[in-house]
Amino acid sequence: MSENRKWKNPLFNFSGIRFQEPVPSAKGLYRQNLAIALPATVEGALLSIIGSIDTMMVGRLGPAAIAAVGLTNQPRMVLLILAQALCVGTTALVARRKGAGDRAAANAVLSQSMYVMTLLGAIMMCLGFFGARPFMRFAGANEDTLELSVQYFRIISLGLMFNCWSLCLCAAMRAIGKTTITMVTNITANLVNVFLNYCLIGGHLGFPALGVRGAAIATATGTAVSCAIAFGFALKKDGYLRLRVSFPPKFDGETMRGLMTVGSGSIAESAFLRIGFLMTSKLVAGIGTAEFAAYQIVSQVTSLSFTLGDGVATAGATMVGQSLGARRPDIARANVTIARRLSYITSALLMALILVFRTSVGRLFTTDEAVLTGVALAFWPVLLGVLPQNGRVVFSGCLRGAGDVKYVAACALISVTVLRPIFTWLFSYPMDAALPAWHFAVTGPWIAFTVDAWIRDLLLLRRVRRGEWLQIRL
Repeated sequence: MSENRKWKNPLFNFSGIRFQEPVPSAKGLYRQNLAIALPATVEGALLSIIGSIDTMMVGRLGPAAIAAVGLTNQPRMVLLILAQALCVGTTALVARRKGAGDRAAANAVLSQSMYVMTLLGAIMMCLGFFGARPFMRFAGANEDTLELSVQYFRIISLGLMFNCWSLCLCAAMRAIGKTTITMVTNITANLVNVFLNYCLIGGHLGFPALGVRGAAIATATGTAVSCAIAFGFALKKDGYLRLRVSFPPKFDGETMRGLMTVGSGSIAESAFLRIGFLMTSKLVAGIGTAEFAAYQIVSQVTSLSFTLGDGVATAGATMVGQSLGARRPDIARANVTIARRLSYITSALLMALILVFRTSVGRLFTTDEAVLTGVALAFWPVLLGVLPQNGRVVFSGCLRGAGDVKYVAACALISVTVLRPIFTWLFSYPMDAALPAWHFAVTGPWIAFTVDAWIRDLLLLRRVRRGEWLQIRL
């Protein structure tokens, strides 16, 4: 074992990592990470931009429409908790099997995940459609937004089965490094969504003007298109992963135990995240419709931060999983370092964009002056949270790729479920009442966002440095 002392360039220096033989090429590791990260990052950026266009189109209907659609986000994510947890397990296991050179086992993981996902999708579709009204009331809908949000939520719930299938197939493709496939799948589907938004929200090209209902139909249709494209790739005969369906379904104990090991921790993490985000969303919704509309607009920008970081984290998770499957913990460590360095670049670019366009971006969504003022003010604390936000996304992704999901879940519990709602309430209510000139009603949720980002970044960095995640077996 040796440290490669020839790497004098700081970019290629991995101090503290003792490499096994053969010592990998630093440039080769960067190329591998970039080959996965670039399509995933482009996908995330374009999806975030397309999602913002979606919000802009709805925004033409007024602040109540923006708020109504925004209210559906967290309930929808609550319904998807189990599906997303299964996807994390699918990615981790498929990456391990590929790293170990076991193609048959990788395909077995995909098939068994899809069987379970089908059951989950059917349950979620029914819960979302029939429980739309109580979900929206619980999310904080008021008289201005309740009926609109219920209409939207019922329609998008009809597409949850397609959503689940697409998530699972894309999770498996990312695990083998095929992020170009997921990029094509999701961008195509979202372009369909935007086109149908244009047709159905305002009534163009001979289509009826359906308003918020039109936006929901467009979203559900885009989800179905995404699913169809993903199935097309998964059924190709010459692909590394090829979906095979058997009746009755075949399950094996090792795969199911692995999915349960990773999935159980991911369920806990997702639950903690959704509870925390839902509480935060309810607190902001309680301030007022204009404040909540501003919150939704700024959320579009912070989601861009998340998706850019998530693209790099996808590469980290894939390379960590494959490295551990190949019994190379040294390379796994190096891949985490590379992912974090790449995230610095995306963070700097996004911070520069926010700084330049912070006063004008709101006008892309609305002309309401109260909302625009709130958006411009909220971007200041967001600037301070971009770097740690990307850091915690990368570290979380890499630890999930190793199967260390319980620690990630514990961080989410401490920071998102407990601290973030507390800080949101503190700044948005008592502090705003005491110091109204400071506009904490609109900046408070984003101060809480920044505090949350720094806490999780530091906790996850500590875990990565200690190295227990390198010993996990799946």
